[in-house]
Amino acid sequence: MEQIKDVAREICAAYNVKLSPEGLSNFASILQPQKLLRGKTPFPKGEVCPCMYYVKRGLVLQHYEKNGMDVVEHISHEGDMVICIESYFMQEPSYLEVHTLEPSTLYGIPYKEMMELARTSFEICQFIFAIQQRSLIISQRKADMLRFETAKQRYVRTVKENPELVRRSPLHYVASLLQMKPETLSRVRTQVMEEGL
Repeated sequence: MEQIKDVAREICAAYNVKLSPEGLSNFASILQPQKLLRGKTPFPKGEVCPCMYYVKRGLVLQHYEKNGMDVVEHISHEGDMVICIESYFMQEPSYLEVHTLEPSTLYGIPYKEMMELARTSFEICQFIFAIQQRSLIISQRKADMLRFETAKQRYVRTVKENPELVRRSPLHYVASLLQMKPETLSRVRTQVMEEGL
């Protein structure tokens, strides 16, 4: 139990949330550890997302199919939260596919149990708000990047802000995440290396 409490503390620290000893114990008690091999999914596409997943170790891909093409929504690694936000909070089937790109250790935060804690705990409500807030900010920043920045600017920003993602993810997934073709990404990478950016 102490190991799970340490993970609970780590999650709280990642979201700048301080829970009381009782709140931390309650939160730790609902965490669901899950070890997945590469290429495995915590839940299948078309089903309700049962948990938010904190990535303790590994790399996790969220993607969907559009017009026969695989489109990357998000890539998460250590310290990130994997969440199909609409499916989780609305309890509706997810259109996203989620699977691991590396052997991964995830800690699930189940919807039902989290909402039960929130019904009697203001600090858990604040915690949920912090998770939603971060998710919305990440989505907004990505949307703004895709709308306003060139392919080169998008790549340079991602390398600076998330070097682990670029270093560890297959390039075709990075290209899809940045909404460019793999050959465009290859050209941009060469240009950036030549310019020493």
